[in-house]
Amino acid sequence: MKRLPLSVIGGFLGAGKTTFINRLLTANHGMRLVVLVNDFGAINIDASLLQSKREDTIEMTNGCVCCTMSGDLFFTIGDILDRTERPDHLIIEASGIADPAKIATVALAEQELRYAGILTIVDGLNFPIQISDTAISDQLKSQVKCADFVAVSKTSPDQENVKQALTRLSVSAWTSADDIAILQSLLFANAILKPPKSEHTGSHPEYVHWSYAAPTAMTQSDILQRFEVIPNGILRLKALIPCDANHAWEIHLVGRHKTIEKRTAPHKFGIVVLGHDASISEIEIKNWWLHS
Repeated sequence: MKRLPLSVIGGFLGAGKTTFINRLLTANHGMRLVVLVNDFGAINIDASLLQSKREDTIEMTNGCVCCTMSGDLFFTIGDILDRTERPDHLIIEASGIADPAKIATVALAEQELRYAGILTIVDGLNFPIQISDTAISDQLKSQVKCADFVAVSKTSPDQENVKQALTRLSVSAWTSADDIAILQSLLFANAILKPPKSEHTGSHPEYVHWSYAAPTAMTQSDILQRFEVIPNGILRLKALIPCDANHAWEIHLVGRHKTIEKRTAPHKFGIVVLGHDASISEIEIKNWWLHS
C-alpha cells in the first residue's frame, strides 16, 4: 500500500500556524487531508463547507478532516492508518513551543508513513525581536533550521529586518504565508526528503500557562485598559471574551502586537496566556487579567 505523506507545520507562539491551516483546509487543492491541531477551537470553517462537527473532529464536504491532538500521537496516527479509505496527506500542527523535528520522527517510526517535510511559519512582525531574546532564541532557531520550507506571515517576505534575521540562520529562500498556491505545491510534492535531526541541543525553556474557561463580558475599553499594563514575560495571549448576547471579542497578543476584533459569539469562550517562567508566574498573570 502506498505510504501516507506526513508534513509538520511549525513556528513559534502566534506565528500564524492556525491561520495558514484554515486556508489550507479550504483551498482548492483536491486533496483529502487529515490535519491534527493543538487548538481545535481556533479553526474557523465556513458553514457551507462543514459536513459534520463533533467535540474533537470537523469533517468537511471537500473530504478534509480536522482533529484535535489529544492522547498519544502514535495511537491517533494508527487510527488514521487503519481507516478503510485513507486520506491523501496527513498534517500535524506542532505547538508553538514544540520542536517540529522531534514530531517529524514519527515518520521514521511508522513504516506506513512517508516524511513530506516541515514548514515553519515565521512571524514577520515579531521574529527579529524574538530571535534576539536569549530566553527563547535557541528554540526559534531550531524551528527554522530544521525546516524544509519557510514561510513569513503578517508582512511582505522581503522586509529587510526579517530578511537579515533569516539570512543569519542560513535561510536563503522563503515565501509569504499568504501564498497558499506555492505552499501547497511544496507540501504536496512527491519529492524525497530526509527527516531532519533536531537542531535544539540546549535545555528547553520553561513556560508558565494560565487559562480561564468562563470569562465575563467586557467592553473594548476594559480590554484596552489591561493592554496598557501588560506585565513583562507574557509571550502570547489568545481569547474569546463575551461582548454582548450575540458577539464576542477575539483577542490576540503576540509580543508587542495586539488585535481586538468583534465576531459572532462562539459556543465556547475562554482565555489562554503563556509566558516565560523566569519573568512571570501564573498568579501574576491571573491577577493582571482578573484584577487590573
